[in-house]
Amino acid sequence: MSNVKFMSGENIPLEMHKVRMVQKVNLLPVEDRLKSIREAGFNTFLLKNRDVFLDMLTDSGVNAMSQNQYAAMMQADDSYAGSETYYRLEEVLQDIFGMKYFLPAHQGRACENIIARTLVTPGSTALMNYHFTTTKAHITLNGGKVEEIIGDEGFKIQSSNPFKGDIDINKLNEAIKRIGKDKISFVRIEAGTNLVGGQPVSMSNMREVSRICRKEDIKLVYDASLLSDNLYFIKTRDSYYKNVDIIKITREIASLMDIVYFSARKLGSARGGGILVSDEDLFIKMRELVPLYEGFLTYGGMSVREMEALAVGLREAMDMDVVSQTPIIVEALCNEVMAEGIPVVTPPGGLGCHIDAMEFCSHIPQTQYPAGALAAALFIASGVRCMERGTLSEQRNADGSECLAEMELIRLAVPRRVFTLSHVKYTADRINWLYKNRNLIGGLEFTEEPKILRFFFGRLQPIGNWPELLAEKFRKDFGDSL
Repeated sequence: MSNVKFMSGENIPLEMHKVRMVQKVNLLPVEDRLKSIREAGFNTFLLKNRDVFLDMLTDSGVNAMSQNQYAAMMQADDSYAGSETYYRLEEVLQDIFGMKYFLPAHQGRACENIIARTLVTPGSTALMNYHFTTTKAHITLNGGKVEEIIGDEGFKIQSSNPFKGDIDINKLNEAIKRIGKDKISFVRIEAGTNLVGGQPVSMSNMREVSRICRKEDIKLVYDASLLSDNLYFIKTRDSYYKNVDIIKITREIASLMDIVYFSARKLGSARGGGILVSDEDLFIKMRELVPLYEGFLTYGGMSVREMEALAVGLREAMDMDVVSQTPIIVEALCNEVMAEGIPVVTPPGGLGCHIDAMEFCSHIPQTQYPAGALAAALFIASGVRCMERGTLSEQRNADGSECLAEMELIRLAVPRRVFTLSHVKYTADRINWLYKNRNLIGGLEFTEEPKILRFFFGRLQPIGNWPELLAEKFRKDFGDSL
């Protein structure tokens, strides 16, 4: 809730929920944290959760579910075909998005697989504000390529632009003219653009992109996984929508799109995914792939209990008190570290606090993966697990050369309704300490490098003995404190 003022004048995020279930976490000594990250190949994805204190790797599948979601799971109809659960979920989706047809899938990347197999042809190009890792992988695996047409503001770490995820209209028109509309598989808009700091897309930009796509007869695809954050920013940063209901904003967005898909692990705080369309021919083309890759049409690889939880979670995602929870905590964390001069992406976006590793670790060459090194260093210093969003998250060029990312970020994700304000304060304190000792951090190099999605399970090693030096400095400064 962002409009509650304190007499002290402090700007404190107020959680609009109370905790009724808890999970114990562990904070290991720094020496054990060093051992754990080494065993994980200096890849935070490969850490065991038992060794992690605060898991800020992602918000995917780790948002806290509500009591009503857990209660709904008990009414699930587990019929293989024709389940009442499916029809309850379909009704909710049709009401929220106003789109006629729904195809279930087990998660967001499964939706991307179906969309790519339907629309991508060899040699075609998908245009988008910015790629996501799995999106790009599915497109390239089907013979297509990705071209990013985000506005230049999207690559500025510090900015006052409220909608840095917007597509550059001039770039869009130029790309259509250069490539030819028949060679464009689709245009994709990602809500809360993940890899450039969770930055939102404005309604006016979506409206103009839709107008161009319909004029050129090009399919427009909307990744709504981070829709909740984007809705919050439209409500708070666009005065026109200040008093417009969230569900009306959602329907307006959907009316501009040919395809809307989402990961329920993000949107709806459940597990699963879905594709929404209004065009019957397009629906039929994609429908054939669901039984082949996912499951029958009325469960699509999801458990019916998760579908019941999703139906409730989607309704809750239309509540401003719910959708505001992540953005206000992200802003609080950003403000804490910015006060110490630490470079973060501004304005604060959704999803998490994004720290500029290129500036934080300016002494580390980009070919030595400064964001990956900073993520490993932060775990050593704090037990907080975050995610690299930089060159490690890219895939190599066809000739084997490194594809250097536009931005080197670490993302401290803030799952909805999971962390407390003391967790935020602790995280900021350890980041501040690390920043003062940043010259101790060194680079990384691969020891095992998968060809696809290497950041998920690739293994690295430090260049030099910097992790030991960092752990020694921590122990010197903090004594017997964890």
